[in-house]
Amino acid sequence: QERLVESGGGSVQAGESLRLSCDISSYTASSRCLAWFRQAPGKEREGVAFIGDDATTDYPRSLEGRFTISQDSAKNTLFLQMSNLKPEDSAMYYCAAARLAPVQRSSGSYCFLLNYRDYGQGTQVTVSS
Repeated sequence: QERLVESGGGSVQAGESLRLSCDISSYTASSRCLAWFRQAPGKEREGVAFIGDDATTDYPRSLEGRFTISQDSAKNTLFLQMSNLKPEDSAMYYCAAARLAPVQRSSGSYCFLLNYRDYGQGTQVTVSS
């Protein structure tokens, strides 16, 4: 069974960094988009980082420079490195995946525009001032 399992959330002070991980080893699509989303109470879920098969990435302009998405060399783990965290970054963070046609080779910008159906259970990030 394909599952996405996040870890690494926690409580930090404003200005600190945190790295989230997502076990994607069971998500075996040969062509795919991977992403991180977040949802704060009372707000809509928003995408914060995207990575394509070609390893290019894309981010909302408001977050560029503070968040970095990456994978390990075996492509079994997805990471989200967050720096200079702010209280408004507090949210439940989810990793997400989208399966593509086998012949596709996705880019970060393509993945930015995609709709995602597969999400993990989430990991909570709380940033205090």
